[in-house]
Amino acid sequence: MRVAIIADIHGNADALQAVLADARAQGAEQLIVNGDVVNRGPDSVAVLDTLLSRSDVTFTLGNHDDLLRLWDARSAKLPPEWFADPFWGATDWSARQLDCAGLLHVPADWPMTLTLQESGLPPVLVAHGSAQDYREGLSERTPPQRVDELSAGHGVLVGSHIHRPAHAEVGGVLVLNTGAVGAPANGDPRAQYLLLTSGPGGWHAELRAVPYDRTGVLARFDSSGLLDTGLSARIFRDEVLTSRSLYTPYWMWTQEDGLPRDDRTWDEFLRRRGLTPGHASAGS
Repeated sequence: MRVAIIADIHGNADALQAVLADARAQGAEQLIVNGDVVNRGPDSVAVLDTLLSRSDVTFTLGNHDDLLRLWDARSAKLPPEWFADPFWGATDWSARQLDCAGLLHVPADWPMTLTLQESGLPPVLVAHGSAQDYREGLSERTPPQRVDELSAGHGVLVGSHIHRPAHAEVGGVLVLNTGAVGAPANGDPRAQYLLLTSGPGGWHAELRAVPYDRTGVLARFDSSGLLDTGLSARIFRDEVLTSRSLYTPYWMWTQEDGLPRDDRTWDEFLRRRGLTPGHASAGS
């Protein structure tokens, strides 16, 4: 069995196409999409349409797949002040795009976890974050006690969510992270995913990174109208441009210091990190 496990596509159709072509060339027989198909990027509708057209794909639920439905419902699970905050313009835009295409509620049926089983091999538990929380990232930094709690008899744990690949043995359990297809945060702009192959010696994990030209998706932030929605769209574009995690540390910095989330503080945040808008090449 050879399985491609992809995640964190985040509305980046060009990165998705690159990964699908590579998985096909590697002989993958099955495709697992481990959450966060949509939001952040300009291509949520196109990405979901592409994946739903395939017969070999199964999904798990990611936090962004769920967020757009919660946003549309004005769910009490979200802070009420978010709905009037222009900072969330990109999320509102993505939810409306999916709703207009009749795709917003497709993830309602996606499970939190999937299990891969092959005769004679340890079972593989796949979840966007963990089986208990789709925002809990798994990596070599996960404490052995926590890995033991989460594995529940599974020999392999596969997560995503943190936007960087990981491959480690923790407390006798193989802990893997797929990395991100559409918005890597490890400084590598290539589209990243996990290729998992069963064999006589057990599960073989290969973390793959596929070059693609980012100029198209970066241009669509503007041409689609997404960039007009405000600062969060600009942050998401800059994450694709820099291949670094920017949104979360910016949010934490502004929250801790009581600062407004606006263009002025965003530019200051970039300067503090030695970055300037447009500093990186958009090519492959």
